[in-house]
Amino acid sequence: MRRNSGKGKAMIFDSHSHTEFSGDSEMKAADALAAAESLGLGLVFTEHLDLAYPGPISFTFDPGEYWEAYAPLRGDRLRLGVEIGMWDRTCEGSRAFIDMAPFDLVIGSVHLIDGKDIYYKEAYGDEEKASFYRRYYRQMAENVRLHSFIDVMGHIDYIARYAPYDNPEVDYGTFQEEIDDVLQALIDTDTVLELNTRRLGETLALKELVPVYRRYREMGGRFLTLGSDAHTADAVGMNFAAAQDFAAALGLQIVTFRQRRMEICGE
Repeated sequence: MRRNSGKGKAMIFDSHSHTEFSGDSEMKAADALAAAESLGLGLVFTEHLDLAYPGPISFTFDPGEYWEAYAPLRGDRLRLGVEIGMWDRTCEGSRAFIDMAPFDLVIGSVHLIDGKDIYYKEAYGDEEKASFYRRYYRQMAENVRLHSFIDVMGHIDYIARYAPYDNPEVDYGTFQEEIDDVLQALIDTDTVLELNTRRLGETLALKELVPVYRRYREMGGRFLTLGSDAHTADAVGMNFAAAQDFAAALGLQIVTFRQRRMEICGE
């Protein structure tokens, strides 16, 4: 089990956000911090690192410049992290990158399937939903085991945001075997599961996520981070009231990280 920092309970943190150091965000640090403070939240900046990204956007940044810009702001209300796009091809490069700065939190996420960005419709081709989703979760489980140096796995339901199917929701009953393997990989590698709050305002999304996180608890998962995945200040802390209710109802403890060590969050 990941060791607690021993400093007592932290405030609730939004542990997944992106400022202008991420290739797809222009959010200013000051605006993000002001939004978090108005909600009584702490914040973790987790800038994108997707090495060898197959597109016109650069999803990498200079960790030295990042630290120079934000270290003076780092403290009880702000932590500095990174979100790694997990891909077997770039695993060792990602591992080397996180050694270049004293990051507080490392998220590992799946953005690419077989090297194609699932944000775009073209990545899915003519493949049926069941086949594509099974590949998504199989590659997710493989990458969690491969990237054993991450602290948190981000947005297990990311694919449901963009998949071009009539019903893109994650149906746990249909994909139980593959999702259970992802959850087992998290348990085996002592990796915390994120509850991404981006979609918690959607009734169907919330309903479909319940059995996934209930199963995580049944398999031995105890902790989760909350992350809005904010790219604009108005998205910081999005749907956090629903997220806290969700965690409490399933008996999961909200945590964050500082200096790669887990901290229990509470009021």
